[in-house]
Amino acid sequence: MPSNPDDNSSHWEVLFTTNLLYEAEILRGLLDEEGIQAVIVNKQDSSYISFGEIELLVPFEDVLTAKQIMERAPGDE
Repeated sequence: MPSNPDDNSSHWEVLFTTNLLYEAEILRGLLDEEGIQAVIVNKQDSSYISFGEIELLVPFEDVLTAKQIMERAPGDE
């Protein structure tokens, strides 16, 4: 990630939070197919995976588009 905090392109937003890594990986793949860069940050404890969460981050300027892509994605309905 770019290091200049004044540059909007360096600002990342949490788009999705889960306890299941595969959910974040699937969404990251969908976003990648649409040309949106996404990063997974795993904040789970390495010894007790029930503690902590996995976050999917996207650049600030792509948040709205990424949310629209997520809404179109098939899910548990």
